[in-house]
Amino acid sequence: MNVLEGLWSAHARSSPVSSPPVQFSILEIPSPYICNRNRNRKEEINMHSQRKEIGSLSAYRVLDAREIRELNSEGFVLEHKKTGARLFLMSTDDENKVFCVGFRTPPGDSTGVPHILEHSVLCGSEKFPVKDPFVELVKGSMNTFLNAMTYPDKTVYPIASCNDRDFQNLMDVYMDAVLNPRIGKEKKIFMQEGWHYELSEPDGELTYNGVVYNEMKGEFSSPESLLDRYTKAAMFPDTCYGFESGGDPEAIVNLTYEDYLAFYKKYYHPSNSFIYLYGDMDMAEKLEWLDREYLGKYEREEVDSEIQIQKAFKEPVEQEYFYSVSETDDVENAVYLSLSTQAGNELSPREYIAFQVLEYVLLDAPAAPLKKALLDAGIGDDIMGGYDNGILQPYFTVAAKNARKDQKGEFLAVVKGTLRKLALGGLDEKSLRAGINLYEFQYREADFGSAPKGLMYGLQCLDSWLYGGDPMMHLEYEETFKALKEGAGNGYFEGLIKKYLLDNPYEALVILSPERNMTARLEAETAEKLAEYKAGLSHDEILDLVRQTKELKEYQDTPSTKEELELIPLLGRSDMEPEAAKLIFSETEVDGITVVRHDTFTSGIGYLKVLFDTSRVPVQDLPYVGLLKAVLGYVDTARHTYGDLSSEIFLNSGGVSFSVTAFPDLKNGGFTGLFAASVRVLYEKLDFGFEILKEILTESILEDEKRLREILNEVRSKSQMRLMSSGHTAAVSRATSYFSDVSYYNEITAGIDYFQSVEQWVREFDSKKGEIIAGLKRVMGALFTRDNMTVSYTADDRGFSFLPEAMKKLSQALPEGEKKTYAVKAPGIRRNEGFTSSSKVNYVARCGSFAGSGYPYTGVLRLLKVALNYDYLWINLRVKGGAYGCMSAITRSGDGYFVSYRDPNMKETNDIYEGIPEYLEHFDADERDMTKYVIGTISELDTPLTPSQKGARGLAAWYSGLTDEMVQKERDEILNARVEDVRALSGIVREVLKTGALCAIGNEEKIKADAAMFGAIQPLYNGTASEDGQ
Repeated sequence: MNVLEGLWSAHARSSPVSSPPVQFSILEIPSPYICNRNRNRKEEINMHSQRKEIGSLSAYRVLDAREIRELNSEGFVLEHKKTGARLFLMSTDDENKVFCVGFRTPPGDSTGVPHILEHSVLCGSEKFPVKDPFVELVKGSMNTFLNAMTYPDKTVYPIASCNDRDFQNLMDVYMDAVLNPRIGKEKKIFMQEGWHYELSEPDGELTYNGVVYNEMKGEFSSPESLLDRYTKAAMFPDTCYGFESGGDPEAIVNLTYEDYLAFYKKYYHPSNSFIYLYGDMDMAEKLEWLDREYLGKYEREEVDSEIQIQKAFKEPVEQEYFYSVSETDDVENAVYLSLSTQAGNELSPREYIAFQVLEYVLLDAPAAPLKKALLDAGIGDDIMGGYDNGILQPYFTVAAKNARKDQKGEFLAVVKGTLRKLALGGLDEKSLRAGINLYEFQYREADFGSAPKGLMYGLQCLDSWLYGGDPMMHLEYEETFKALKEGAGNGYFEGLIKKYLLDNPYEALVILSPERNMTARLEAETAEKLAEYKAGLSHDEILDLVRQTKELKEYQDTPSTKEELELIPLLGRSDMEPEAAKLIFSETEVDGITVVRHDTFTSGIGYLKVLFDTSRVPVQDLPYVGLLKAVLGYVDTARHTYGDLSSEIFLNSGGVSFSVTAFPDLKNGGFTGLFAASVRVLYEKLDFGFEILKEILTESILEDEKRLREILNEVRSKSQMRLMSSGHTAAVSRATSYFSDVSYYNEITAGIDYFQSVEQWVREFDSKKGEIIAGLKRVMGALFTRDNMTVSYTADDRGFSFLPEAMKKLSQALPEGEKKTYAVKAPGIRRNEGFTSSSKVNYVARCGSFAGSGYPYTGVLRLLKVALNYDYLWINLRVKGGAYGCMSAITRSGDGYFVSYRDPNMKETNDIYEGIPEYLEHFDADERDMTKYVIGTISELDTPLTPSQKGARGLAAWYSGLTDEMVQKERDEILNARVEDVRALSGIVREVLKTGALCAIGNEEKIKADAAMFGAIQPLYNGTASEDGQ
């Protein structure tokens, strides 16, 4: 899966339908960057001037310069003459500027040294010797992106900002961080971010701790993450991809400080760097600054960082690995069978996209033949896999989840037999063209949510650039898609299947088998190993460990000096835009239906939502509303099979999806629950959008029991993965549902409560299938009526002109409904549950509400979020406690939460939450610190929005009763916030904590050890509660 696909909901529960022509061309879509394909005279002059200025710089050699037509930008590939540093520039009119510096960092073991260094270099540098400049920048910059990422073969440090001065400041801090870090002068950075022995007193228990150590314990708690790790180990036994660049917790503790420094010295040099600049800026000025301040101070070095090629296997290999499950989990039908084959060439633009299309056709489409064949054979209940690229030797994986080990031979036979049949008989051309159009729509739309598109282009260019290829190779996609469309009818894709997936011995069968209580066994072995280690130490050596632990705590407790902090460049409050961005919505009526219009430029793509109020559904039927979003579009209709439906959708649109959401009513209390049908479509195809929704909402056939069982199995699998990877979200949802009506609704339709309903449906399907089908029919009948329909449409005037006529295709096909409504009320009982799993880490949530307490909402609560997340909670939960993350928020509706992420602790974390009011009562900050909090808060509010996000923001405001005046008042309160305003929030936080709602998800032994915290403890999967924490 490539960088772009990782941020796209490429296959989001789309429901295809209708029958327009197969030859529909997505090339009609005007990209956001090519809506003005003919440059005006001024742009041409500016570009010519920029080329001339860059070409005249003596410190650089221009290797290539050309227009990237698809992105309406000019690309420059340069080399820094003195050091050999590689640079790629994209000059375009996007104000959201991006800078990234990266290094090839192939690991030689699984100690996680690239990952630990990624954390460490952002812990202070020569020019900016503060202990955590990263946090200072998060708190006090106008960044639109700020992070660092470790990949299997590279480490990158990207930043983005719309503010010119802020962008320059961020560049400076990041360049100094990677080239002049404090890591060689302060070993405690290694101990804090990587790992260390922890011993508080001579007679205490010796343990391991460290941010990356705990982060990777969480990562290694997911069987899907383990499968990915073990697949790479099996596929690349002789290269860097065979190691875990993030770090295996069992190997991390073998990393020495000396090896850590040696790795930095070897790879973190300009001669091994890849530097990227994107956006509307004076590129020549940035290049001169880079040479003057950083690159020009270094000499060229020969850095041996080339990624080695794994020699192809002469015959397939087979490896078995194990993952941990709880005592109550099934082990017979819980095996992962996975077949991976080296496929495609990362430096071939056609194969780079072609295998993504094959992933859709073979595995991701609702009726994908490879997935269907495995499910029909009864092998697993969820088929996963796809194309793993972004590495030198990409590979294609097919995996069956929840299979039996004795099905290995049948699994191989079905996979190879199906592929052989497709290669000889041909792929379905309609499905192929749908897959091609799906990806082309995404490339042209360039909607990456909150991530700047310039960032995504920068990461994508490394998919070729890192391996000696042209960085523009995968950005220039028009000719590639043209070739793929031609190839769809002449056997090109079938040839790829034959060449790479059939006639290729370079493949690995990985079997991932469950082992009961493996986590507990490994934890016990680690504890025993540490106890033996401690027993072998002298008294002085033990005292030395106690001293080191104490000194590390003191280091963490000691803030940077005022003088050090003032070295970090900072904008002023006056640099903040005083006016809040206006909400984009207006209410009108079309054909008797309420329409919420969001008027904005969208490059000719309309974003349509048709919404149905779920208050028409009785509370006991709400779980079926949650299930309905997974069923619609994935079952046959009166006109199409579900496979043809999917093809129709992607041949004519950017996708159809279904979701369940809710908006609090800020004026009157309560909330509005909604079932939403969403379509992304060209303006001219809006009638198709409504026609396809009509077919899905009124003609779906629910009686196919076999198909319904398959969908339920997949829903259970995906929900289980989501609970494991996003335990913090699930814990907050559960704890908030104890007292909040809207959260209780969300819990029933999407949370742990919903997951438990799905588990029961799967477990008792044979006896409950009739009941499930009847339940789905009931909610469809209650929801999909004309009088219960609201439309939200994001488009400009031209786009809106298509709406009145197109909308009739749906509105006039829906019946009038009963107007009876049902209220959803939270139980009002603090269950305070602990959900146990085989996870090695925990997610601890404390939630509550200040609604009804007499305290008014204030914008300073947004500033509090920044202060807590990057000061009090960051220091206590992450820096000292070793948790990977911490989050908090208190909202307009009165609900609030505090939660930890991949946390080794439980009770200690809850104690930290209890200390927040006292922290606020004694809160102290000088004007510079307050300005940082203000800037960090405004930065979050002012993140640039895509057209679809602008529409979503306006729709949320319309339903919630949020006005421009309320938004402006909030902004004014933030911009004018003082220390006393923050202190005054202690009362609100006390009210939130007084609610006393708590939920934790995580390690079984840890939860049971802190059982007194909980009213009930139960397994996260297939469990029944035991009361009173017993």
